[in-house]
Amino acid sequence: MSRTLLLILAAGLVMSQTVSAQEDRGRSDEAVHYAWADVVRVDPIYTYERVSRPERECYDERVTHREDGRGNNTGATVLGAIIGGALGNQVGKGDGRKAATIAGAVAGGAIGNSAARRDDRTYTSTERHCREVDGGYEERRVNGYDVEYRYRGETYMSRLDYDPGERIRVRVSVTPAE
Repeated sequence: MSRTLLLILAAGLVMSQTVSAQEDRGRSDEAVHYAWADVVRVDPIYTYERVSRPERECYDERVTHREDGRGNNTGATVLGAIIGGALGNQVGKGDGRKAATIAGAVAGGAIGNSAARRDDRTYTSTERHCREVDGGYEERRVNGYDVEYRYRGETYMSRLDYDPGERIRVRVSVTPAE
């Protein structure tokens, strides 16, 4: 029986604390009301952010091209050897004629090969070159507002995420000063 009595007393104590906490909250809610204050000044707060925007940059460049005649100079070498051999064959007698023909063919081949190498062709053209460059810029963005407002002759300052306009709603709370 004493156990039941203790449980009843404990339950009563908890109930009274809950009621008293609700009454305190009720009183504090009664001491709060909302009103309108006049906005005196609004100053935007700016941040600067780098915005990247790639751009294509192109330019023209004059280029000199050279086509190398050395690629296929076999024909000129053979033709030079034939002509040189024929001319060498005209010189000398007997074994000297054979040596002159061989020497003429070698010299004619070398001359034909050299002539073919000098047959390089050059020309100039314009080539367009392009590359990607960072055409980024800094952008100014509003990050919030410093708002100065007046309520009942007193001036207050707050930082807000929005521009309140000419008036701002304020929450007024009154509590005793101890």
